[in-house]
Amino acid sequence: MNTKLIMTAAAIVTGIAGIAFTFLPGEILNYTDMKANGPLLLLLQILGALYFAFAMLNWMTKTSIIGGIYNRPIAVANFTHFFIGAMALMKGILSNPALPIGIWAIAIVYAIFAISFGLIFLRSPSVKNQ
Repeated sequence: MNTKLIMTAAAIVTGIAGIAFTFLPGEILNYTDMKANGPLLLLLQILGALYFAFAMLNWMTKTSIIGGIYNRPIAVANFTHFFIGAMALMKGILSNPALPIGIWAIAIVYAIFAISFGLIFLRSPSVKNQ
């Protein structure tokens, strides 16, 4: 499994989400038909900081050996984030199939990353796949 490619892709996806939540929280709330108020805008900006920090973590470790016992905390953190996110998004989609197509796309991306990081977490790395 090419961990460099997965880490780079995860860094780009979470980086884009981080920038969007940090600088466009009102627009994101409007897209989801939610009322933009002060505390919710602040919460989304803090969420943006969290996403961007994850992006930086993934970007900085993309060339490291990841899998098995190597960089285990990074693999576990990514797997946990994407797995719980995928489950929450799938629950939302199953309970409300009329959600916008963007939410469906995010759910698919999260599921792909959850599977990828689950495999990285469970398998020992090979040098040729880094």
